Amino acid sequence: MKRIAILGSTGSIGTQALNVIRRHRDLFAVEVLCAGSNADLLIQQALEFDPNAVAIADESKYEQVNEALSQHDIKVFCGMDSVADLMEMDSIDLVLASIVGFAGLRPTMRAIEHHKPIALANKETMVVAGEIVTRAAMENHVPILPVDSEHSAIFQSLVGEGGGVDKILLTASGGPFRGFSREQLEKVTLADALKHPNWSMGQKVTIDSASLMNKGLEVIEARWLFDIPADRIQVLVHPQSVVHSMVQYVDGSIKAQLGVPTMETPIQYAFSFPQRIESHLPRLDWQKYSQLTFEAPDIKTFRCLDLAYQAIAKGGNMPCIMNAANEVAVQRFIEGKLSFLGIADFVENQMQKAPFIAKPTLDDLFQTDREVRTTSTQA
Repeated sequence: MKRIAILGSTGSIGTQALNVIRRHRDLFAVEVLCAGSNADLLIQQALEFDPNAVAIADESKYEQVNEALSQHDIKVFCGMDSVADLMEMDSIDLVLASIVGFAGLRPTMRAIEHHKPIALANKETMVVAGEIVTRAAMENHVPILPVDSEHSAIFQSLVGEGGGVDKILLTASGGPFRGFSREQLEKVTLADALKHPNWSMGQKVTIDSASLMNKGLEVIEARWLFDIPADRIQVLVHPQSVVHSMVQYVDGSIKAQLGVPTMETPIQYAFSFPQRIESHLPRLDWQKYSQLTFEAPDIKTFRCLDLAYQAIAKGGNMPCIMNAANEVAVQRFIEGKLSFLGIADFVENQMQKAPFIAKPTLDDLFQTDREVRTTSTQA
């Protein structure tokens, strides 16, 4: 029985992970549930899965959660410090890191430092501190198992190979605005950005997908997860979202992982690795696909992808600057304070003016994140 801690249990990845556990209770159990502010759903999850402990990051919701679970043998904690502290529990066998954004870095690092294998769905952890995180994982002999569908596909395409990688082919759906001109993008709304054609995801990642920033974050994540330079990671727009990503080898061979667009498959693979276990998810119906198409991304219109390549090329704390600025920009877009095209402009402005650190420590990155959020919020 593998005992799993879920960071971000009430989000899209967390709820789908619980679907996987629900179907395989003979293999997996929930040890810890951590949520941001959705107390109602966290309580429901705790009552169903009976974890050892739960934590709610929003301290104002502590009394509600504690009272609802008071008659059950479930420890209740609050605040992000508690979320990180829970990662030290000896009873945890695997941590699913699915807290959205920079907030996921600290508890993920704490889990690594205490030798917990990581199922990684929080791409920002690798974007902001990929070099530090991967070094810590190696020093603590901790595997990092990708949960993003693209990175899981790459990982699955690498299993059993002894090297010889030429390049990574990272696929992108293109989001809801594929083929749009800048003039068309000037008129899009939040509701438009949230209508992803293939995937059901959280609000922030869906907007990032629409701007192609999500693909930029994934390029940086892939650079660190698979130890390959970013200039050997090629993004291909693949509207059908059937080929989740590919690896091209030095002999010209290409291996790919295909399947229906659902996050439950890569979640289950990370949970069960190195075994594959039965799934009752829908199978790919080839008769529905008369063709699979691929095209180059339009980085002149969707500038966020190009900004991500610039950030990883610069290195240092630049990906951290870019990520913090993007999180602020997306929130402003959600609040109606920034246009969709304004997201890239906002991020670029912060990348140009924030102090650059060539070899940042983890403390430097936390400071960079705070400073960028403070200055960009005031801008």
